[in-house]
Amino acid sequence: MITRRMLLAGSALTPVLLATRFIWADATTALQHSKLLYLTPLKSNGEESHCKAEIWFAYQNGAIHVVTQADAWRADAVRRGLTQARIWVGEFGIWTDADNAFRAAPQLEAVAALETDVEMQGRVLEAMASKYADDGWRRWGPRFHAALKDGSRVMIRYAVQ
Repeated sequence: MITRRMLLAGSALTPVLLATRFIWADATTALQHSKLLYLTPLKSNGEESHCKAEIWFAYQNGAIHVVTQADAWRADAVRRGLTQARIWVGEFGIWTDADNAFRAAPQLEAVAALETDVEMQGRVLEAMASKYADDGWRRWGPRFHAALKDGSRVMIRYAVQ
């Protein structure tokens, strides 16, 4: 099964992205231009979770929205009340191969909540469709729509602090 990670890793742009290390001067500019962000939930003691991920996102109404598997740690963390998250905005390829380079990108602290408003989910998915039209959205868009509907994926809203 081909995953989004495989598409990212196999993309002809990956070497370019890794070599040029897209970094913007501030987070707002980065959110408007970057196609990826790196995210980690924070534990109750404020430490970063071991799990980080490079994620597609949409920036809508002053919040960052991501779609993730319902059983992913970042979704489970929100359900457990661990709503604090650290986010880096930029493009560095797969996080495990990025050698922490993403830490040089603009960093944000955010508060997470599950986004259950169907209208907002629709607007976010429309924004993602436009943003990722050339990056596999034809394949992933229908999956995101169906999975949000059947509950196998959730949308998380990260309100930037």
